Amino acid sequence: MPRDSHYHTYVAAPNARGGSQVAMPRAPNAVDFWRGFALITIFIDHIPGLLYSRYTLINFSIADAADLFVFLAGWSIRLMADSGRQHMATRDIMMRLFARALELYAAQVLITMLAIAVLAFTAIELANPLLLQWHNAAAIFDDPVPTHIGLAVLTHQLGYFDILPLYVVLMLMAPFFALIDRTAPAWTLPVSLALYVVVLAFRLTLPTWPVAGTWFFNPLAWQVLLVLGFTMARPDDGIGALARRHIRTLRIVAVPIVILGVLVAVFDWWPDPTNMPEPKLFFIADKTYVTPIRLIQFLSLVAVFSLAFPTIRKAADLPYIGAAIGRLIGMLAMLGRNSLYVFCVGSLLSLMGQIFRFYYRGSVTIDTAVVILGIIIMAFTAWLAEIRERWRPAPAAAASRQA
Repeated sequence: MPRDSHYHTYVAAPNARGGSQVAMPRAPNAVDFWRGFALITIFIDHIPGLLYSRYTLINFSIADAADLFVFLAGWSIRLMADSGRQHMATRDIMMRLFARALELYAAQVLITMLAIAVLAFTAIELANPLLLQWHNAAAIFDDPVPTHIGLAVLTHQLGYFDILPLYVVLMLMAPFFALIDRTAPAWTLPVSLALYVVVLAFRLTLPTWPVAGTWFFNPLAWQVLLVLGFTMARPDDGIGALARRHIRTLRIVAVPIVILGVLVAVFDWWPDPTNMPEPKLFFIADKTYVTPIRLIQFLSLVAVFSLAFPTIRKAADLPYIGAAIGRLIGMLAMLGRNSLYVFCVGSLLSLMGQIFRFYYRGSVTIDTAVVILGIIIMAFTAWLAEIRERWRPAPAAAASRQA
């Protein structure tokens, strides 16, 4: 999700340009912290063969950082709708979500064009045309006319650059769910679950073109995670309030599910699709359709680790190590506050990391350098975004100048 100015706290802070009010970033919170964690995890996971990718969530869980990112996107929509302006008008919510979809679309087009340029430049410099075949890029160079149409309408996607198209469609669907939430809130999650069940039962998905296939992330199924995040973030009633009232019981139930997920991932105990009854998607672990096995394990992870951030934040007060923990919390939260910028840069850095490892035949030293440099650049990107925002006057100051 892109960072939004209404997610920030505006305080009266001195401005070197004239002492007016400036926008200051909000304090670290669980949503930003875990979104920053997900961004770093996705960056590492998108470099196949990287030494450190053996230790990310995807190796110890059925669900992974992509599930977390979509869930937190829905949670952030709730915060935007109900916190910043005390129940923003329904029309304003819908327009803001449509605008966000447009922003995500522009970001997808930009990073895709840059990724194509990186592959083309590297293929020329290394005299290796095989690089033009990487990550579903062959059609772009072999049959550019229809493929560029596909890139423009999101029906052709590069490998590892297929998350933002998912977000674009989810943000186009989000106004519909926001409208239901304002008119009949009890129906928001049931409608989402009904669509999810129909999609699984009939294998409904979006096609790719001009290369025949389907989307790697099926938005018609992944919308359920967005809506779960949106509904569970409701502070006063609904499924979120119910879960918070019974969180201890939920954690007791969730722990064995999380352990089972670890065993499945570590020992390769995945369900055999050939032995499953129809409709098979209800009984197998599939990322494209975020199937029930994956969804249940992810929600169990949320229940178990919901205590993690408060515990980590308390550790920031410890002697000796507290300062380091505090800086880590601050950095991850900063990444999360500026997630769109960081995600775009991280996607391109992942591609460059793949090329770097391919050329230098990855080793412990190379992999360590790739990860450290990548995280530094991502953090610098977030820092630049926040510096830019801090020099922008807060709404109250701007309004007083216009009065």
